[in-house]
Amino acid sequence: MKKTKQTQIYVGLNDSETYQQKFETEKYVSILKRVCQAYHVAFSMSRINGGYFHDDGTYVEENTLMLTLLDVDEQTIEEIAKDLCAFFHQESVMVSSSEATVRFVRESI
Repeated sequence: MKKTKQTQIYVGLNDSETYQQKFETEKYVSILKRVCQAYHVAFSMSRINGGYFHDDGTYVEENTLMLTLLDVDEQTIEEIAKDLCAFFHQESVMVSSSEATVRFVRESI
C-alpha cells in the first residue's frame, strides 16, 4: 500500500453567463481528455449532477465532470484547473485534495 495525494477537480458544464449547457456532454468529455493528455497525467473521470447558488441567489442544477488525479504536483493541478475553467467558460472550478491509500490488486495465476 502506498500513501498518495488524491485531487478532484469539479467542472460544471453550464456556461457562466447563460447558466445553460451549450454543448453535448460528450464534447466536454473530449476536451477534458485532451487536456489531461496534453499535461501527461493519468486520470479518472466521473459524470455527476449537482446544484448550487450563484452570488445573486439564483439556484442552478447542472451536469458536472469530476476529474480525479493521483500524485500530480500543485502547479500542474492549478494549470489544469485554469485551463478547464477557461475552456468550459466557467466562473470557477472546485479543487479538493486529500491523502489516500492506494494499492493494486492482481489476479493470481
